[in-house]
Amino acid sequence: MLGKIKETISFLEETIPFKPEIGIILGTGLGGLVNEIAIHHEMDYEKIPNFPVSTVDGHHGRLIFGILGNKKVVAMQGRFHYYEGYNIQDVIFPVRILKFLGIKYLFLSNASGGVNPEFEIGDLMIITDHINLIPNPLIGKHYPEFGVRFPDMEQVYSKDLILKVKKIAQKKQINVKEGIYTATTGPTFETPAEYKYFRIIGSDTVGMSTVPETIVAHQMGLPCFAISIITDLGVPGKIETITHEAVQKVAAKAEEKMTVIMSELISML
Repeated sequence: MLGKIKETISFLEETIPFKPEIGIILGTGLGGLVNEIAIHHEMDYEKIPNFPVSTVDGHHGRLIFGILGNKKVVAMQGRFHYYEGYNIQDVIFPVRILKFLGIKYLFLSNASGGVNPEFEIGDLMIITDHINLIPNPLIGKHYPEFGVRFPDMEQVYSKDLILKVKKIAQKKQINVKEGIYTATTGPTFETPAEYKYFRIIGSDTVGMSTVPETIVAHQMGLPCFAISIITDLGVPGKIETITHEAVQKVAAKAEEKMTVIMSELISML
């Protein structure tokens, strides 16, 4: 693992124009943020040594370096999922790379299915905590360079960043929810019984990403902020047939609000 990281870092440092301060994983709903970045350099994942390649529709597969909110950022336009068949270490490999490139914060977004009966399709939910049902990415050989062997998980999502976003949302009159995100392997959407189960165990929404990345970022000392778009509902009486295309359409409608929140947050740091 360390050998691969060093090889990838060496390649990128010879290519990139600067040392980034902020890392952004442009999951569902944040694609429009690319248009706000003054891009200095970009490259396809397939050209980066040891990098996985995005296989999901809507995840373009590019690493973008540029300026946003007067900050030097690196953005992943497309993430990796366990359900694509990747080893969990491949899924989180880019987060390790971003940390070693020098980022001080990590921001993430995703699409998810709401199980909180107070949620509606199109809502934005700040992730305050999570339940992980994907294999833990810290299983396996421990490298002290990554952080402690047994990270405390009391505060994975930065309370300071959450407070800043709540102030931004209030100022911009953007309605945001808060809640607990449950990560599952996918790629199936949930059955009605599974939706009920997730609500019983404390979930507000459920998805197939984000948590492995934040676990690794937290181990490495990176403050994280993550936000979900509620693209479908797993609430009794509101469950309808869902497709990936439908999820993308709902996410596209929320894109402008997500972009405003992230741009403003980066400007405040």
